[in-house]
Amino acid sequence: MTTDPEWVLSLENVSKNFGGVKALTDVSFQVKPGEVHCLAGENGCGKSTLIKIITGVYTPSPGAKLNILGKEIDHITPALAREMGISVIWQDLALFPHMSVAENISFDEVVGFWPKLVRTESFKPKVEAILKRLNVEMDLDEPIKDLPIAQRQIVAIARALMGNAKLIFMDEPTSSLTQSETNMLMRIVQKLSEDGVAVVFVSHRLAEVLAISSQVTVLRDGHLVGVFPTEGMTQTKLAELMTNLTLVNEVTATPDIDTESILEIENLSRENEFQNVSLNIKKGEIVGLTGLIGAGRTELAHAVIGMTKPTSGTIRLGGKEVNFSSIRDAILEGIAYVSEDRLSLGLIQPQSIADNIVTTVLNRILTFMGFVSDKKKESMVNYWIKELAIRIGEPSDAVSTLSGGNQQRVVLAKWLATEPQLMILDNPTVGVDVGARAGIFRIVKSLAEQGMGILLISDEVHEVHFNSDRVLVMTNGEINLEHNPLEHSVEQLESIVYA
Repeated sequence: MTTDPEWVLSLENVSKNFGGVKALTDVSFQVKPGEVHCLAGENGCGKSTLIKIITGVYTPSPGAKLNILGKEIDHITPALAREMGISVIWQDLALFPHMSVAENISFDEVVGFWPKLVRTESFKPKVEAILKRLNVEMDLDEPIKDLPIAQRQIVAIARALMGNAKLIFMDEPTSSLTQSETNMLMRIVQKLSEDGVAVVFVSHRLAEVLAISSQVTVLRDGHLVGVFPTEGMTQTKLAELMTNLTLVNEVTATPDIDTESILEIENLSRENEFQNVSLNIKKGEIVGLTGLIGAGRTELAHAVIGMTKPTSGTIRLGGKEVNFSSIRDAILEGIAYVSEDRLSLGLIQPQSIADNIVTTVLNRILTFMGFVSDKKKESMVNYWIKELAIRIGEPSDAVSTLSGGNQQRVVLAKWLATEPQLMILDNPTVGVDVGARAGIFRIVKSLAEQGMGILLISDEVHEVHFNSDRVLVMTNGEINLEHNPLEHSVEQLESIVYA
């Protein structure tokens, strides 16, 4: 008779160096079968390195001990990790967009060293059984490219279960999901737990991981801070453990701002996206815009900056009615837009930090012959790196080498270089760790104090409550409430948004 192992995974004394940099130092990490566990820490703390050691991508320094399902493993490889039931669902999901749902789910089952013919119909019954286990129905023949991100997540989970997963790591699984999609994912995670599959969440959305996890392991600067029960844990306490800082949430709203309006929107509508939206933003004012994902906030921003055309209503900038035909028109009139999709819309990842900063103002750094002036470029880049305290190696380094927080500062730099009078920030802290968020909002507050108008869009209710002068709540494409942070609590705002 055999007994189930106490741990599905146990690591002891895990260290890893990259050249002279210590990524991990004597970290121990355990997960029980069926446990939902959170792996928390700021960007660069060692979370990804730890996962890559567990899955055989990296080899740890000598002295580490690894036990999977009660078996000591001397040398783990990616193939062995999969064989023993360890899977990782990375943020990009690593799916094949032109292959069907069934083909993606069964890919690891049918792929081999030698080419062979595969009959899709032969593995469909097993795929159907996996989806039934998750209480999900999907068209098995539909290409992945035609699915929304939430259903792609399910396909990635199903693929892991097809390989008889015992432990699934999920990297930022809810970063692109609506609230209803997030709720569905949480139900699936709970179902996995009930079936004995352990799940490890890696996420910057602390409220979600505290709600779904029973334990949280905190890393800081490559060291283990500790393992804590999530019962009784607060977001503030967890953030302080991650950063080693005392974080105080204080309302920063300025009462009764009496300046002229920069942006005035009146009865703006776009079919199937938002209806009869009216709002105004004054000089030096931070207006928060929140609501559930899918409420129409980003769509409204796109209409304001000329990325889409409203079907009715008016937009006035500085008292003058505008009708932008492109985002370039909006930039020329003094509007800056920081997209929620930093990776694909905000930055050119392979390009250098310097090149990304000057992309919006190339005309200002040209010589009279029309060539880029290295001197002007260097001066502008160095100014913004210093002004926004961007932590870099060299300006010539690829922007992809930076942490999420520093990448976001580069995005801010490239837009501030245009000298805007209005800045629209669309979920500016997506993928940014908790310590870096405070620095970004200090910059935002400073910009408002200099007279810039700011529209702060976020689905993080705490962000808009503590960092806005007033907050507008959007529901089903309409603004239905104005919230004053000086008169009402964040709990009241949450109850309205999540009602």
